[in-house]
Amino acid sequence: MQEVYEFLKSAKTYYLATIEDEQPRVRPFGTINLFEDKLYIQTGKKKDVAKQIAKNPKVELCAMKDDTWLRISATLVEDNRLSAQEDMLNHYPTLKSMYKAGDGNTVVYYLKDATATFASLTGKSKTVTF
Repeated sequence: MQEVYEFLKSAKTYYLATIEDEQPRVRPFGTINLFEDKLYIQTGKKKDVAKQIAKNPKVELCAMKDDTWLRISATLVEDNRLSAQEDMLNHYPTLKSMYKAGDGNTVVYYLKDATATFASLTGKSKTVTF
């Protein structure tokens, strides 16, 4: 999981795919955090992405750095604890102008049952689970 975290952190942007009815939806994300030995992401509850996750928490993430890409399939689990929200916001202080722990809008999720595959056009694929 540490390798996945470091890859996403250094890539800076990854793309999160959800489902809305029968239509896939993909958007850029930048938050990734290690908290209590779990990988977390963050968004706002008022956003469509949070509504899509509430209906179907199975997602995919994809990021690319240099000639390697990372694809992750996982189930997102909402963590309502203030400590999880605060830790995320402390790692991303620029978000504090839009979000506050316990504000009713900030939501953090951890990745559960994740399968992460590192791949490139020139090398062997590597898969890790967590």
